[in-house]
Amino acid sequence: MSTTLRVQCFGANRPQQGKTANEDGFLIGHGERPFALLCDGAGNAQQTAKRVLSFFDKLFKEAAAQQVSEHATWAGWVKLLDSSLLGGTQSTFLGVALLDGLIVGACVGDSRAYLVTREGDCRLLTEGASKFRLGSGKAEAFPIRQTMISGEILLLLSDGAWTPLGPYLLKKAVVTAATRHLSDVPEAILEAAGRTGRLDDMTAIALRGSNRL
Repeated sequence: MSTTLRVQCFGANRPQQGKTANEDGFLIGHGERPFALLCDGAGNAQQTAKRVLSFFDKLFKEAAAQQVSEHATWAGWVKLLDSSLLGGTQSTFLGVALLDGLIVGACVGDSRAYLVTREGDCRLLTEGASKFRLGSGKAEAFPIRQTMISGEILLLLSDGAWTPLGPYLLKKAVVTAATRHLSDVPEAILEAAGRTGRLDDMTAIALRGSNRL
C-alpha cells in the first residue's frame, strides 16, 4: 500500500523563553509510508521525548502497511509506549501516517492535530483525546482517521504552540506562510504563538499532500 499523494512535511520547535533545553521532540519519516510524530515530555523530561521517538520509529518500520492502517495497531503501540515509561517521566504522543490519501494515527495527551482545508477552514481532529500521558499507566489512544486531498495541510502542535492561538490566528499564520513554501508554515506558527512570550516549549509540524505529476 502506498500513498497516492506526493507528501511534503516540515517541523520546527523552540524552547521555553529563558531556557535552552527543549522537552518537545518530533520525528518525520519520508518514503513510501510518510509519517510524523510529536512528543511533549512532562517535567524534567528532555530525554523522554527522544526515547519515545526512537521506540516508535522501530515499531513503525517493523509493521506491515495493513497493520499501520488499523487503529488496533496504534492502540497497541500506545500501550507499549505507556508501559515503557511507567515510573518515570511522562510524554504526550501525537503520530500520523499517510496511506493512500488517508491520514491514520493516534493522539495521547494535550498535543493537537488540525486540518486546514483548501477553503481555509481549520478543523480540530483530536477533540476528546484523553489528557493522560504516556507513562501514566492510563494512556488511551484517541483515533485519527481522516481523508486528505491535495492541497490540505495537516498540523501537529504541542500545547505550547496551540494554546496561545485560537483557530483564527492559527489559520491566518498557516494560510499566509503556505503561499511561500510549506517549510515556512511551522516557523510562522511558532512566531505567532510566541509573540507574547514563549511560556512553554513549542513544536509545530506541517504536512501537505499534492497530486503526483
